[in-house]
Amino acid sequence: MSFDADEALDIFITEARELLESLEEGLLALEGDPDDAETINGIFRSAHTLKGSSGLFGLHHLVGFAHVVETLLGHVREGEVRVTAELISVLLPCADHITRYVDAVAEGRIEPSPAEKAEADALLARLAPFEPGGPAAPAEKAEAETPPGPRDWLLQLRFGPDCLRNGMDPLSLLRHLTTLGEVTRVAVDDSALPEASELDPETNYLAFEADLRTEAPKSEIEAVFDFVRDDSDIRIVPHDHQAFAAYIEQMPDRDRLGDVLQESGAVTPGEIDEALRIQRTRSRDEGPVPIGQVLVERGMAPPAVVEAALSKQRRTADTRASDTQTIRIDAGRLDRLIDLVGELVIAQAGISVTEQLSEAQGEVTRLIDEVRHSALALRMVPIGMTLRRFERVVRDVCVDLGKEVRLTITGGDAEMDKALVERISDPLTHLVRNSLDHGIESPGDRVAAGKPAQGELRLNAYHDAGNIVIEVSDDGKGLDRDRILAKAVDRGLVPAGATLSDHEVYDLIFEPGFSTAETVSNLSGRGVGMDVVRRNVAALRGSIEVESVRGQGATIRIRLPLTLAIIDGFLVGVGGSSFIVPLDRVTECVEFPADDRERDHMNLRGEVLPFIRLGQLFGLDGGARRQSVVVVEQSGQRTGLVVDALLGEFQTVIKPLGPLFSSLKCVSGSTILGNGDVALILDVGPLVAEYSDLEKARHSRHRAVPQRVGA
Repeated sequence: MSFDADEALDIFITEARELLESLEEGLLALEGDPDDAETINGIFRSAHTLKGSSGLFGLHHLVGFAHVVETLLGHVREGEVRVTAELISVLLPCADHITRYVDAVAEGRIEPSPAEKAEADALLARLAPFEPGGPAAPAEKAEAETPPGPRDWLLQLRFGPDCLRNGMDPLSLLRHLTTLGEVTRVAVDDSALPEASELDPETNYLAFEADLRTEAPKSEIEAVFDFVRDDSDIRIVPHDHQAFAAYIEQMPDRDRLGDVLQESGAVTPGEIDEALRIQRTRSRDEGPVPIGQVLVERGMAPPAVVEAALSKQRRTADTRASDTQTIRIDAGRLDRLIDLVGELVIAQAGISVTEQLSEAQGEVTRLIDEVRHSALALRMVPIGMTLRRFERVVRDVCVDLGKEVRLTITGGDAEMDKALVERISDPLTHLVRNSLDHGIESPGDRVAAGKPAQGELRLNAYHDAGNIVIEVSDDGKGLDRDRILAKAVDRGLVPAGATLSDHEVYDLIFEPGFSTAETVSNLSGRGVGMDVVRRNVAALRGSIEVESVRGQGATIRIRLPLTLAIIDGFLVGVGGSSFIVPLDRVTECVEFPADDRERDHMNLRGEVLPFIRLGQLFGLDGGARRQSVVVVEQSGQRTGLVVDALLGEFQTVIKPLGPLFSSLKCVSGSTILGNGDVALILDVGPLVAEYSDLEKARHSRHRAVPQRVGA
């Protein structure tokens, strides 16, 4: 297998989506700081790399569209076009259009549809006025990236021995160079070829040298080899040294040698980074080594060009850069690893421990814990990656509604399971749009209420007792308690004259079809969505609650487990059955008082503690002579679970229930015990809520019946 096109295309799709995320984040950041040169350069590099890698796969429609975007961003970088809100409003839909192109490629569709072509034409027409000379006012022109006119480059290409196995064909890369200019010479170095009997058809033994004449900058030539750079030695140097040296002499002064060489186009940012790494390594062993010496010795820049840059430099400052090395892991392989760890946990629980084996068993248990935590950590990602996506949502919704809202994100470093991150995105989107539409007032109404015209939406995430909490808060008008209650009475959800707490009233907004909006907008008002939000959160074994202060704002708080794979549980027995209570919900265990056998509550150190008899709830034969109460806490509410036996802590591998049990309440999954039996995992939130609803219904039916003393 010399070239695995499917694998290479998968890599391209993943890289393209990451580049598009960076492009969108950069555009949103640029709107707030239009003169940030670093952000402008980052946006340009994303578009440039995306265009170059698309060409490798013959995606000509994507290359053509991205080229127009890249060209306009180049004018922005060169100072010929100013950054305005109108420009950002055109570039963001262009990024969306490229995303749809990439999604189509992922689905196996290489050519654009007629609708996509029409959309592309419309977007390009919107971009046209921003070209230099159009309505967008030009600014002072900056320096060009390379000397004007076509230049001759020498390419020394020594590809890694595994490049063929990794899905990249060196000849396809050489052929792609012809799209940048004229390849005038190609030489092959076959000195590394072994004897025919030792030849491996999947190993690359060849190196190449090529001459390229092109007007493209060095960074664009370098981008052709992005997918093979990690295990290859790629050198690109100009043939015409004196032209670059003369061009550098005309450049403005720069403080750092790397800046001079990079802005001249003789050296790319990637080469500067590589030279800095080599400089730091050698300086530790040999003493100070000038970066210019490294560039010359490694063939990144000719001596004449480096000398010209040194003469232009006024001072050299230390540059410290840290590279975050990451490895992309296929999600299926990671899930398989976690499944195996789960099976290991189950097998370990079934080992009977004798006195002779106790020490070894303890060490095995410790190692299993470490492997489990390490495996789960691989799936943990910062929630900030998801929260930052709402910058675009807030911007677009505010444009539609004519509102001014500042988005504040805190706690983005808090980590949670990647599977949870992906599944919580839609509920959060609905909550954010709901706050913008219903919660935050228009600028005129805010000023009339004595508030700043600009509202604030806050997204906050933090860890709490083995869970992650995500808050969506605004400083708007808050929830109208009386109006919600009146609407609930009209719909028959609450009996007239009922006395409800604030928590119970605000919980009504999650009822299907419930809405207090007077008008229906494109965003909300139909009563569709909040019930779906609660259902989706519950499906993730989470809970949702609302806090509100009339006239000051509201906070919707989502509480989720950190992972859906393995949890620490507390094993209890009821009759002949076993149940798992999530350990982070357990606060203490107490003996069940003999004189409270017929009651539905007990006295716990002066606190009235309601309890739930699990045997009665699940229809099990139990009632041991000596029962216990497991005290659990959910959203500040403490409840007791009456059980027959306390069996201790248990590492719980969560097994999802099948479709047959999809409507089963109060149970979030199952697990396999060490003896092979199955135990159900209790979902404490719905369990407490369900019992509370049953008790309220029972008390309302018997409200007029006097309580019997001593019952």
